[in-house]
Amino acid sequence: MLHRLDLVVAVVNTNFDPPSDRQTERILRAMDHRDVTILAHPSGRRIGRRPAHALDLEWVMRGTLERGCFLEVNAQPNRLDLDDSHCRLAKATGLKLAISSDACAPAELAFLRFGVDQARRGWLAAEDVLNTRPLAELRAMLRRP
Repeated sequence: MLHRLDLVVAVVNTNFDPPSDRQTERILRAMDHRDVTILAHPSGRRIGRRPAHALDLEWVMRGTLERGCFLEVNAQPNRLDLDDSHCRLAKATGLKLAISSDACAPAELAFLRFGVDQARRGWLAAEDVLNTRPLAELRAMLRRP
């Protein structure tokens, strides 16, 4: 079923506490699935509620790039995940990011501006952001090698 979708987003929603090496491997294994396109809120942090997962985010970024996947900049004010320093690291790695409002209701689509702000603080330009592309180019980029 997943291969019929335009976009498949993977996310860690349970088991937040494995050691860094196991959490990193777990995330990379999820992105090994041919149909996975984007890893959502990669660090897993919830501001004021839960710290980031213990993981090697630089290794995850390199693995994401090698697999032809992308990472999300989650614009929810309680996440802002990736943070600005991780946006800069992704840019330095050559990794393109997708900005997502993570909206659960129509009014939350306005959160997208927080993701844009986060990306700007991380020195990202339009060419570093997946969802600034024209549709045809975006579709081509979403096809995994």
